[in-house]
Amino acid sequence: MLKVENLVTRFGSVVALDGVSLSAAQSKITTVIGANGAGKSTLLRTISGLEHSASGDISWQGQSIIGLRPEEIVRRGIAHVPEGHAVISELTVEENIEMGSLFRRRKFKSDVSAAMEEMYLLFPRLQERRKQLAGTLSGGERQMLAISRALVSRPQLLLLDEPSLGLAPLVVEQIIDSVNQLCRTTGLTVLLVEQNANTALGVADHGVLLALGKVVADRPAAELKADATLRAAYLGY
Repeated sequence: MLKVENLVTRFGSVVALDGVSLSAAQSKITTVIGANGAGKSTLLRTISGLEHSASGDISWQGQSIIGLRPEEIVRRGIAHVPEGHAVISELTVEENIEMGSLFRRRKFKSDVSAAMEEMYLLFPRLQERRKQLAGTLSGGERQMLAISRALVSRPQLLLLDEPSLGLAPLVVEQIIDSVNQLCRTTGLTVLLVEQNANTALGVADHGVLLALGKVVADRPAAELKADATLRAAYLGY
């Protein structure tokens, strides 16, 4: 289980996360929703070691990961897919996916090829384009590639930031369905950050609502989705 306790992250005088506490249960999808500027992406970046917290704790499987370098956090079984479909444009699809194996834990070093083939089964479109430069892919294909690069490290926890950003609804549905399938069949734990609350709460087991860096609701996803008052106050619909 992932546990975040009283987490504070600052950027100068701006408090981006203000005493955030939440947990993500094993083999479940937990979604963090909220408006722009709520602190959602900062939360994931702090968990993955890309940002440093001012105080509080983050523990994974009972051990604190505060202060660890990002590559050490990957070796602990945590992979982060940042927002923006980030891929290396000058490398091929195949080379991008292979990059995800660089910081693998030692016990998984021997099956990189098998893991890459699993990604092609998950996203067949990538197999068709495996020798193509990543910069020539569509937005949806780049998002599939970014997720594949993270999954090839064989994570136990996937931090997924705004996978629907800028994508057509059908592509979003395919990507979310694939992540959901992985979670249900392999035991992958997912912490999903989304601005599209309907999409996120429709697939998640549990939901956390952030506003201005604070947790304002922490409930089963179905309950959060049904709460019209909260939706109107914090999500605008």
